[in-house]
Order: sequence, then C-alpha cells, then structure tokens
Amino acid sequence: MARIDLDLAHSYLPDPREQDDFALLPLKLSFVDGGAYALLGPSGCGKTTMLNIVSGLVTPSHGTVRFDGRDVTQASPQQRNIAQVFQFPVIYDTMTVAGNLAFPLRNRGMPRERIRQRVGQIAEMLEMSELLDVRAAGLAADTKQKISLGRGLVREDVSAVLFDEPLTVIDPQLKWQLRRQLKRIHQELKLTLVYVTHDQVEALTFAEQVIVMTRGRVVQIGNAAQLFERPEHSFVGYFIGSPGMNFLPARWHDGSIEVDGHRLGAGPDPQRLASAGEFTLGVRPEYVRLAAPEAPGALPVQVEKTQDVGTYGLLTTRRGDALIRARVDVADPLPAVGERLWLQMIGPHTCYYRNEELIAP
Repeated sequence: MARIDLDLAHSYLPDPREQDDFALLPLKLSFVDGGAYALLGPSGCGKTTMLNIVSGLVTPSHGTVRFDGRDVTQASPQQRNIAQVFQFPVIYDTMTVAGNLAFPLRNRGMPRERIRQRVGQIAEMLEMSELLDVRAAGLAADTKQKISLGRGLVREDVSAVLFDEPLTVIDPQLKWQLRRQLKRIHQELKLTLVYVTHDQVEALTFAEQVIVMTRGRVVQIGNAAQLFERPEHSFVGYFIGSPGMNFLPARWHDGSIEVDGHRLGAGPDPQRLASAGEFTLGVRPEYVRLAAPEAPGALPVQVEKTQDVGTYGLLTTRRGDALIRARVDVADPLPAVGERLWLQMIGPHTCYYRNEELIAP
C-alpha cells in the first residue's frame, strides 16, 4: 500500500484559459495508506478523470502525483503497481473462476501454494468458493463482475485498488451485499481503496471518507455524519440526502433574518450574518418542524403536496418561489393540500451560505 498525494489540475484542451476549460480545477488531496475513500458526484464532475490520473491512465496537464513521496506523474499503471476494477467485467471467459483470480498472481511469479491460498481467501470473502472450478463464460453478468472485483483485490502488494463504478451491472439486492463485503474486505486486508460512484448510498456505506465533487472541484471531504449534518458547500446539501436540503434566499435586515419579507429572528450568529448581507438559508427536511403561528424562527407556508412514505410523512410546501419539504411523524395526520401552516426553519441544524460556501455555524 502507499500514501497518494495529488497536487494538480487537468484539462483535455491544449491551452486552457477559463475554469470551464478544466476537467479538474487545481486541487491538493491525499489518500492515506490503508484508507477507504469514495469519489462522489454527478456525471462530468471529474471523479473518473481523477481516478485515471491516480492509476496512470491519464497524465495530468499540470502538477504532480506522488506515491509515498516519490514522483510517479509520468509512470505507467504497471510501474505504479495499481489494480483497477472497471464499470463492466474484465475477465477471461475461457478460464475458470479460480483461473481468473489467480491470473494476476501467476503473472508476478507467486508460488503456487500461496496463489491457491490467496485465491481461496478472496473467493470466500466474495462468496464464490463453490464456483472456483466453473468456467466464467456461462456465468451471469453480476457474477462476472464479482470475479472482476476479486481480480482487483487478490494482489497483496498493490499501491491501491481503484474502483470505477463497479456495481453498475449488479442486481440491487446483490449491490447491498457486495458493499458490505467490500467494507469487510477492507477492514480485514487494510488495502488502500478508492471508489468512484454517483450513488450516495454506495459512497456513504462503503467509505471512511467521502470526497464530494462538482464541476471539477472537491467541495467537501468527510464521513456520512459530517456531510449530512454540516454541508460546507450548498451542492453537498443538495446532493446528499433524499430529498436534499431546502434552500431559501434570505437577507439580514434590521437585526433579523428575513425570508420573502418575513422576519425569522436573529439566528445563532448575528454578527457573521449581518456582514453577509444577502445569503441562502439551508435546512434539511429532517430538521424542519411544524411550529405554532408566529413562533420565533418559523415561516408561514402553504401546503402543495403530501406523501405517506410509510415510515414518515413528507410535506411539500411553498413560500413565494421556494419549495420547502418537511419530514413529519407518520403517526400525525397529514395536513390538507392548500392548508396554511408554520414551519420552524431556524435551529441548531440550520446552515447559511454565501456564494455556495458555508458562512455560519
């Protein structure tokens, strides 16, 4: 395993001049030896570009890649000693499952008995022991992808194992099982794992640290609780959670937070909000509460839609041009569409953003 340090930017254009010309804007990022990371973001945010730069498939247009302090920017994937698992299975159909798992080890001259032990260990972890003597050609696509995962994990001497959305072809129920298995494999083998996905559930259940990306930028690095409770960038609030964070245009006016002409009070940090002028108030549906009329920090809204999700009720309300969603106790009767009620918007979990960045606790 290795510590991986990135200090780089990347553009696929020969002469980039503007931010939009870059697939990856300038960043400094480190993956510690033995860590489990997820690169999370929508299509086109730069996460696969970053993964391919780490692997050596892409050379950054600016900056360096270092493994344990050694500059490997121009080194090939083989020289970096990287294992990579791609979105679709990369296996040999003519070989057995055991043959596929053993192939990377035979290429490196590992002793036969050690190969047998390692193949058996990985097959057991992936629950494929009974398939070791079966030819890969007749297996289903999701089983073939498990073999591909095993080929990435079987080597003990790699600097890192990189996963590029490896569960795309996997059945939803098997996805859940494989996420658990990958987490357990990481805990047992202490491999450095970097996992690319657009699926927040995959990222948050697999990784110790999730790196959230948008428009070629890393906007926050943290665990599940940090990303959910205190998004440092409004995109994180929007992208993490289902539904995502509510956002309302707000301003500081005459000693109070004001939303659509309604005064909500001073909030937790009047001095910082006063200097912000206009800003965006963000609060997750989980922390929006029904409130008494005219309660401090509450906002009058009109109900547009109600949903009984089973374990909770989901209200969709409107204030001016803004939609506000609130999760409520399913045991309480849902209000009628068109009803006017008050929602508590200011509390310990409320966030405040200026230019998309968190400005107040």
